[in-house]
Amino acid sequence: MGSVTAGAAFAGFIVELASDFNDVIAAWADVIHKNVLFTKLPWIHPLFRCHCKLISILVLVIFFSTTYISATQPKILPKLSVQGCTKFLKESSTTFSESNSKDFQTFYYNQTLDHFNYRPESYTTFQQRYVMDFKYWGGANSSAPIFAYLGAEEDLDNEMPVIGFLTDNAFQFKALLVYIEHRHYGESVPFGSREEALRNASIQGYFNSAQALADYVEVLIYIKKQLLAENSPIIVVGASYGGNIPMLPLELWPPLLPHSFDDITPQNIYYSIVTKDFREASESCYETIRESWSEIDRVACEPNGLSILSQKFRTCNQLNNAYELKYYLEAGYTMAAQFDDPPSYPVTIICSGIDGAPEGSDVLSRIFAGVVALRGNIF
Repeated sequence: MGSVTAGAAFAGFIVELASDFNDVIAAWADVIHKNVLFTKLPWIHPLFRCHCKLISILVLVIFFSTTYISATQPKILPKLSVQGCTKFLKESSTTFSESNSKDFQTFYYNQTLDHFNYRPESYTTFQQRYVMDFKYWGGANSSAPIFAYLGAEEDLDNEMPVIGFLTDNAFQFKALLVYIEHRHYGESVPFGSREEALRNASIQGYFNSAQALADYVEVLIYIKKQLLAENSPIIVVGASYGGNIPMLPLELWPPLLPHSFDDITPQNIYYSIVTKDFREASESCYETIRESWSEIDRVACEPNGLSILSQKFRTCNQLNNAYELKYYLEAGYTMAAQFDDPPSYPVTIICSGIDGAPEGSDVLSRIFAGVVALRGNIF
C-alpha cells in the first residue's frame, strides 16, 4: 500500500488516580515545570507510590493525528484540527443553542488556574465550560460508561457539531456524553477576557497542555463524584491535539498508568484507514497512487529529474529532493481522508481527477490531475 499507509491512531490504558485529586496535583508539582512539557522524566516522585485509596478510571484514548513516514525522513506530526482548519482564539460563528440538540446541558466548573504551583495567584479560578447529554445513559447503578470529549484548540461550539463518534455510539453503550472545553477557548477563558489572559509572558504561561490535562482530570473526577458514578468507566475521545493530551501521563509518568495496552492496534492503522478510503472510492485511483511513489523516485534519479518533477507539478520553487513532493502528496491524501465529509468529499474529488485524466496519461500526469482537482492549478 506504499507510503499511503502509516501512523498509529489508537491506544488504550487504565488510569488509576488518587481519590483526592490534590494528591495527584501535589506530586505533579514536584516532577513537572509547566513550561517543560515533553521532557521524559527518568524518575518518579515517591508520592506516586503511596498506598492511597484508588479509584480506577478506564480510559480508551481514541485520537486522530496524522504522521507522515518516509524511509529516509523523520516522522512529522502536523496540526490537524477537528474541522480541518483552526481558528486560533477567534469568536465563534455560531452559538451553542443554534448548533446543538436540546438534549445537551451546559455546566461550568470552578477550575483552578494553576495546578502545579503554590503562589497566591495559583489559586485563582475561572469558569470552565462543559456540556453533558444524559439521553442514553444507563445510570451509575449499572456502571454505564461516560464518553468524554476533550476539547482542543477550538471553541466548543465549533467542535461539537462535527464530533459524531460520541453520539453515534451512545445508544449502543448506554453512555453519558461529556464535552469539556479547553482553557483559553470559547467561554473557558481565565482573567475574564482573552486580551487579559494573554497580556504578558507570565500570564501566558497558564496556557499549556499540562494545565489542560489537569483541568480535564479534575472535571471528570468531579462529575463522577457528583453522579455517584465511581464505577462508570470513562472513555476519552479527542481529535489531533485533543487526542494526544491524555497520552501525556503515559509518556511522562509510566508508573502512574500501570496497565497499558500499547499494542492494542497495528502501528500503521491510521494510514491503513486512509488507504481503505481511497480504495473504496476507486480501485484504479488507489492503484495509481500506489504506483506513483516508485515513479517519483525513478524520475528524481534521472538527470534533471527534480526539474522535470517541478515542472510537471508546477511547483512554486525547484524541488530539492523527491521527499518534498511525496510529503506534499501524502499530506493531501491523509487530510482528504480525515475530513472526507459532505458535501465536498475530497477523496472522491481527488480520485475523480486521477481517473478522469486524458486517455494515455502517464502515472504522474494522473496524480497531478488529482492535485488540480482538489487544489486548483497552483501547487
